[in-house]
Amino acid sequence: MGRMSTLVLIGFGAFFLALAPLLKFWAADKIVSAPANHFNRSHLVAAGAQYFSLQDLKVLTGDLDILVTTRGDVKEAAGDRVVWDEGMVVNDITNDRPQIDITERRSAFNKYTGVGVNCCGSSVQKEPVTLEGQIYKFPFDVEKKTYKVFNSTAQKAFDARFVREDTVNGLRVYVFEQDVPPTKTQTRSAPANVLGIKGTTGDVQVDRWYDGRTTYWIEPVTGAPVKQEVQRHEVLKTQDGVERMPAFVATAKMTEDTVDKLVKDAESSKSQINLLRNVIPLVSLVVGVALVLGGIVLSLRRTA
Repeated sequence: MGRMSTLVLIGFGAFFLALAPLLKFWAADKIVSAPANHFNRSHLVAAGAQYFSLQDLKVLTGDLDILVTTRGDVKEAAGDRVVWDEGMVVNDITNDRPQIDITERRSAFNKYTGVGVNCCGSSVQKEPVTLEGQIYKFPFDVEKKTYKVFNSTAQKAFDARFVREDTVNGLRVYVFEQDVPPTKTQTRSAPANVLGIKGTTGDVQVDRWYDGRTTYWIEPVTGAPVKQEVQRHEVLKTQDGVERMPAFVATAKMTEDTVDKLVKDAESSKSQINLLRNVIPLVSLVVGVALVLGGIVLSLRRTA
């Protein structure tokens, strides 16, 4: 019976000793991932924005209220990928103009790295799009370097440069900035008189050009954004390259409530990662050593 107890203790100890590095260096990275059943609502505001109102056929200035809803499509999640759908609604609260802009986006990405995957009907405004770069999140264990991040307005990935460390509500973060150069996003017809073109009647061709800067505050362990600011500059130009009027010019910032929620979510995820990578493997290591030593001591006592 004593010999059996010794073998059991040493056997269990060996098991926990082998489990510790397995948990730390393999299992944790497989468990830690973006969720397939993600759901989030983010609220942003843009003070003093300018946009061309189709209802009024002129440029209006007003404060905007922006609601972004993101929902995971669990049925399409498979292997290393997850699929998230996003809807954004912009309301002009100053001029009482609801839904001045509505956008839809469907994205598939690697749940470990956050890099786009081209499948599952990825689209912007229901039009197919080729995804590249980071989509909704940065990778786990973010580095202080430049990452490619997909911009849904320009429908391309552009560099997001690491610029500094910062804190958001006491949480340490990395700050990245992405500048999108002037990019033509749309061509359509518009009445010449609405565009202020004199001596011309009827409709003329007009291009919509976009450029902007997005600033990301990223929690580095999880790769999760906890704050975001978007400077969006869109203008209408005629085919001669002359800028005729603003199409959408605004700086959108997340509200304090949204930032608070994102920070709490990031802190919770960071704690879970620390538990998987460090606490549980350390406990397993300590238990393993204790069991093996206990088995050895029991064996020595039995033979003494």
